[in-house]
Amino acid sequence: MPRRFGQHFLSSSHILERIAEAACPARVQVAIEIGPGHGSLTERLLPRVERLIALEIDPQLVAKLEERFRDEPRLQVIQCDALEYDWSQWQPDVICGNLPYYVATPILVRAAQSGVRTVALIQKEVADRITALPGTRDYGFLTCEIGLYARSRSLFHVKPGSFHPPPKVDSTVVVLEPNHLAERLDATDRKFLAFLSACFRHKRKTIRNNLGHLYPAELLGKSPLMGQRAEQCSIEQLAGLWHDLAL
Repeated sequence: MPRRFGQHFLSSSHILERIAEAACPARVQVAIEIGPGHGSLTERLLPRVERLIALEIDPQLVAKLEERFRDEPRLQVIQCDALEYDWSQWQPDVICGNLPYYVATPILVRAAQSGVRTVALIQKEVADRITALPGTRDYGFLTCEIGLYARSRSLFHVKPGSFHPPPKVDSTVVVLEPNHLAERLDATDRKFLAFLSACFRHKRKTIRNNLGHLYPAELLGKSPLMGQRAEQCSIEQLAGLWHDLAL
């Protein structure tokens, strides 16, 4: 397999079944699987769906999947880059998959923004950042970026021995549940994400120092948050600050 398609394939039947159960605890109309690989999770998802759309970038794996499931009418395998493919056309009930580490973060961001419930196996380090709470070491821009669109939680951890070949790090299954927080905070504008990025620009600096190049000092001085670091503030607080500075 070409290096850029490299993935650690989950081989534990027990873990595969747990992921399928988490993704589809009850039967769903349409599910999208990202990175089906050899079809181990696909096989366990099919009894739980009316239709399964499998997005696979590797043409060799696409051919193997089509051969393995040639008699399965509920499955459609599509060769594509999941980051570029318009999966909204299928109106899925759930998105799931064992995501390659090198694209897990942008795929999860896109899935969260799409408003579709998502269950994914990802690198534990990324899962810790996504699910972090304000004031903790892992809390940062990624936490807020996804948190604007989804509530994130970790389901369980997966050790390297459950994969072939085994990765050098632990993995975690996470669930993203749509929360529509961006709409409630009136923060759907892409400018707010740019503002968040600026707030977290230098982790050890205060918000005042991180925003000093964007706003006049007299305006920044009015907010009680200026002496704090961004990782100490909730999304709601940062959204409030953004609105205050826009007045």
